[in-house]
Amino acid sequence: MNNALDILIIGGGPIGLACGIAAKKEGLSYVIVEKGCLVNSLYNYPLNMTFFSTSERLEIGGVPFVSIQPKPTRSEALEYYRRVTINYDLNIRLFEPVTGVQKGANGFIVTTGKTTYEAKNIIVATGFYDIPNLLNIPGEDLPKVRHYYYDPHFYAFQNVLVVGANNSSVDVALETWRKGAQVTMVVRESEIGRRVKYWVKPDIENRIKEGSIKAYFNSKLAAIRADEVDIQTADGIVTIPNDYVMAMTGYQPNFKLLRSFGVQLSDDEKLAPAYNGDTMETNVSGLYLAGVVCGGMDTHSWFIENSREHASKIVAAILAKETADN
Repeated sequence: MNNALDILIIGGGPIGLACGIAAKKEGLSYVIVEKGCLVNSLYNYPLNMTFFSTSERLEIGGVPFVSIQPKPTRSEALEYYRRVTINYDLNIRLFEPVTGVQKGANGFIVTTGKTTYEAKNIIVATGFYDIPNLLNIPGEDLPKVRHYYYDPHFYAFQNVLVVGANNSSVDVALETWRKGAQVTMVVRESEIGRRVKYWVKPDIENRIKEGSIKAYFNSKLAAIRADEVDIQTADGIVTIPNDYVMAMTGYQPNFKLLRSFGVQLSDDEKLAPAYNGDTMETNVSGLYLAGVVCGGMDTHSWFIENSREHASKIVAAILAKETADN
C-alpha cells in the first residue's frame, strides 16, 4: 500500500466535493469517483426546482454562492458546484461506478467500471437519490409509472396521479396542473405534509380546497393498469382514468454498497449505519460516512447545510490517526 491514495471518496455531490477540498487543503492524496455526472443527484432534480435553503448555506470550500434570489435554483446550483470544482482543480472521475470492494490488511482495494484503486481510507458520500422506495403493488412496473420528475410540459393534458404529499409530490401536482394536466393526489395521511415549503403549502391547499386538484387523504394506491388506477379509500376502492403515475415516495441510500463494506445497520426500519459522530468513522476502520447517507432511511435528518462539516471532521480524524501511527 505504499502507493495507495490517502483517501478515495465515493460520490461527487456537494458533500463529496467538500471532502475532496478538505483533503486537498491538507495535502492528502485523494480521488473522487462518481457513477454519474458532476453533482448527479442535483442534475436529476426537477428542471424548475428551487432549494429550501438560502445560497450561503449551500456553500462549500469558502467559495461564495451568489444567486439571483435568496433561494437558488437547480441551474444556479449546478453552475456553482461546477465552478467550485474548477476553482480547486479537484481530482474527480465521472461516470465511474464502484463495482467491487475488498478490505486489505492496510487499506482498501476498490474496483470501478474503469480501473482499480488502492486507498488507505474511504469516504462514502453517496447521498440517497438513486434508489426509489417502491409501492409494491400490481402494475408498478408499467412504463407509465415514474419515480423521478423532470419537466411539467411532458404531462400537459394528461390524467396524472401523484402519490405522496411532501415537497416533491406537491411540486409535481402544482406544476403539471398549471400545464393543463388533470391531477389527482393520493395521500396516506390526513393532510399535506408539514415539511412542504412554507411558500408552496398554501398554494396546494387552496387548489385542493377549490377542487382544481383532487386529493384522496387517508388513502393509498392499490393497483395500476394501462389506462386506469385503483385507489383504496376509507369508503372503498375508487377507480379513475389515468395516463401517468408519479410515485414521489422518496428514496433510500445504497445499502448494498454499505453492506459490501461491512458497515453495520440498525435492526429497525431506519437501517441507520453505525458511525462515530465525532469522527464519522464507521465500525469498519478507515471507512467514513459523509452527508445524507448517515441517516439511513431517515433521509430528512441530513442536508448539504448541516453535513458540510463532515468533510473537515473526517480529514481531521485521518490526520490524527496518521500522527498517532507515526
